[in-house]
Amino acid sequence: MTAQTEQRLRHRRKVTKRRAVIAAVSALGITGAAIVTTTSLLSSAGATASWPPANGSKPVSSTIKVSGTYDGKLTKLYGSGALGGSGQEEGQDPIFELADGAVLKNVIIGTPAADGVHCKGSCTLQSVWWLDVGEDAATFKGKSSSAVYTVYGGGAKNGSDKVLQFNGAGKLVVSKFQVAGSGKLVRSCGNCSTQYKRTIIINDVDVTAPMNSVVGINANYGDTAALRKVRIHGDSGRKIKTCVRFEGNSSGKEPKELGTGPDGTACKFSSSDITYQ
Repeated sequence: MTAQTEQRLRHRRKVTKRRAVIAAVSALGITGAAIVTTTSLLSSAGATASWPPANGSKPVSSTIKVSGTYDGKLTKLYGSGALGGSGQEEGQDPIFELADGAVLKNVIIGTPAADGVHCKGSCTLQSVWWLDVGEDAATFKGKSSSAVYTVYGGGAKNGSDKVLQFNGAGKLVVSKFQVAGSGKLVRSCGNCSTQYKRTIIINDVDVTAPMNSVVGINANYGDTAALRKVRIHGDSGRKIKTCVRFEGNSSGKEPKELGTGPDGTACKFSSSDITYQ
């Protein structure tokens, strides 16, 4: 085989791979310039991938309610006025409130972030980025066991406690997400007045220290968490807990920690699903 032929084959493989990625993100409704941004981000390790630059910025003084699809085109939105809080106070209003079935995509949430995003039922968060998590980045509140919450792409930084708060019923799927310098990536509500059995799937994500844990679930309510392709960065001492099992309650008390790591029942993964980089 000549050197010229080898060069043509290498070029062909690169083009084919890029087309495959573009086809995948196009199927999720990402088009145009957003495809360029998304493919660039997905081609790098989470710890080193650059976050997308904001396409302008805009203050938000009252919650934006979404019932269909909201495409922010990577505009940075930040709270002002009544939404100007960025602390951990419970009961803050969100920047976005998504109705059942709504889609939020290509949004950068700046600071103050208030209580981020609330999903009232099934929802999709696609390429949503939080620069500085306020109370929580997103809270999932659907009451149906068939509700599905999808977080695809995007990332969050500086969440002093939870990033994704799972208060409702159903299934949460988090894929190709980045989280850094936060408490927990996902937490099944430990002491909500109404409790549910919750299913959590975390796949192909990058977690960068310092972090407390990847996911926390309530074993006594039948919660499960499956972890796949979780890459942990900057944690040579392996202090970040992977899957923490709690005894949840509905009385508002602090839940009791029962154990951590895979157990084959509630925390479903093996050591090969977690890599340290």
